[in-house]
Amino acid sequence: MMSRVRIVPEVKRRKKHEPAVPKTPQPLQAIASSLAGPFLKERLLGNLPRPVLEGFEAISSSQSYPKGAILFVEGQEAYRVFILSSGRVKLTTASADGKSLLLRIAEPGEMIGLPGTISGKIYVLTAEALEPVQVNVISRAPFMEFLREHGDAALGVAEILNEIYHATFRELQHLAHSGSAAEKLARFLLDAAASRGSSNDALHTRLTLTHEEIAEIIGVARETVTRLFASFKREHLIELQGSKLVIADKAGLEKLVRA
Repeated sequence: MMSRVRIVPEVKRRKKHEPAVPKTPQPLQAIASSLAGPFLKERLLGNLPRPVLEGFEAISSSQSYPKGAILFVEGQEAYRVFILSSGRVKLTTASADGKSLLLRIAEPGEMIGLPGTISGKIYVLTAEALEPVQVNVISRAPFMEFLREHGDAALGVAEILNEIYHATFRELQHLAHSGSAAEKLARFLLDAAASRGSSNDALHTRLTLTHEEIAEIIGVARETVTRLFASFKREHLIELQGSKLVIADKAGLEKLVRA
């Protein structure tokens, strides 16, 4: 069984300093095209009638943020949700000693800030643009009204929240049973592949994370991640084909996790 995982090589991105400028609402087609992420595809809006989609478009507005911009801060009152249309967003939390811990990278199609906005409490993470991003923003009041009026959309949000819960639970399990750097990377690759579902008994995924970003997520040095990729290749656990990573021995990676 072979699984294909795409790894985008590390690149240096130029900084942009232009301020965030709200724009006019995105066309319906543009909003629909953003529903490709693991938390939104065909679940929140995919099966709703066009008039309902147009109602959703009416309550959302499109905004641009430059690299480094903060969309929201941990502990801030949660008053709106963000659908990421393009670009990537870093989601972090503060440790007890004040250090910033990278939890994951949100990619186009994902909805961020959802749990806090639904609860009407606070954001539990900080969201920072890793690169220039385009988002659709929806304030809490019209979003909640939309969900009350459209049960299918509310069910989709419930499914998204369920995924967030289980993903968080898995992370806590990983923290409680953290082992070697090799185990952490093997677990990361297996989870990343599993998170996108399966097809014909094969796991598929697409990663746009650099070695440095992967290192931050699993809590090791970037050099360690690079060294482990080379080691996994020598041991025929993975195969590197240009920018693609093929998991050649899934059972071998699982053995590392169980070690």
